[in-house]
Amino acid sequence: MASIQAGQTDKSPQGQDEFDNPPKGPVGVHRGPKSLWIRALPYLIVILLAVVCGVGVWAGVSGFLPWQQQKPATTSQAIKKPSISRKSTSTPSKKAKEATPAPSSPVQEPSQTPSTPAPVIDKNTRVLIVNGTGVSGYAGSKRQILVNAGYGAVTASNPTGSLPSADVVWYQNEADRATAQDVAAQLGIARVEQLAEAGSSVEVVLMR
Repeated sequence: MASIQAGQTDKSPQGQDEFDNPPKGPVGVHRGPKSLWIRALPYLIVILLAVVCGVGVWAGVSGFLPWQQQKPATTSQAIKKPSISRKSTSTPSKKAKEATPAPSSPVQEPSQTPSTPAPVIDKNTRVLIVNGTGVSGYAGSKRQILVNAGYGAVTASNPTGSLPSADVVWYQNEADRATAQDVAAQLGIARVEQLAEAGSSVEVVLMR
């Protein structure tokens, strides 16, 4: 009985251990090589942390973060950069120049002032020379001066009435004024007067 029980005891099932269901594939020193991604993952994590730390240090020094939006340009900067080109605003087109009429100059009206006729010296005017000096032949010598100057109607005479105090040339009408002035210039007499009662158109009275 003891032997039978011992044999039965030997045939009774035993509990399973780790060696009854071994894991698939090699274990321990016999495990297979790891994939490239798993081996490179620690290095990628270190590089990423280094980049993040570098960006943080640069942002702290410069005061600028790359994810901050750039501020819009100020009004003064916008004014400095006009969008209108110079060429379109500085030079007018050729058609505009042709269409613009030139300003007309005002028409000057002729002057309405009546022109004064120039004085006319008439050497055919009758000239009378009166000798008031008492010197014989003195009036004749003056007459010759006028004849040499081109006068053709000159007469010498002696005084018959009152005499002036100095040499004088009288003329009757305004038309004879220029002739009387020329006679006075020829004889060296400064005084020329109009006298309607003169003995001729032009009368010369010599007193010296």
